[in-house]
Amino acid sequence: MAFNAIDGMLAKEFNQQSQLGAYYNELSDVISDNALYLSLLAFAVLSTPLLLLMVFMAILSEYTGVMAPLIGAERRYDGPMGKSDRAFWLSFLSLMIWVFPWISKQQQILLYLANGLLGLMSVLLLLTIYNRIHNSLDRSVSQ
Repeated sequence: MAFNAIDGMLAKEFNQQSQLGAYYNELSDVISDNALYLSLLAFAVLSTPLLLLMVFMAILSEYTGVMAPLIGAERRYDGPMGKSDRAFWLSFLSLMIWVFPWISKQQQILLYLANGLLGLMSVLLLLTIYNRIHNSLDRSVSQ
């Protein structure tokens, strides 16, 4: 996340932005994020369908943000489950999977908590998609 923010700030600061760089930035963000998300498939405690749903919703949410300029609006970063939010909650999920077995022998609780978080993230991603589309349409109509 830090390197992603720094490269964008440096490109703007030193007037090094380009159209090709915009493609590289968006594509590499989606590829790297999903590679990290899909690495969580290694944990048996996580529901594969729920994780894949969350990954799919994350891709759609980024796509809806990138599509806004096609209708005359600016790139949308609306939430409530934007990229930094996903990074925080998936980091929390990873720590929970790593720490929880040390403090409890009841794997069933971890199963419910971890998969509940994935389900909640999917619902919030759906709301994010709605917000991005709705706000893009509002901005394009008002211009």
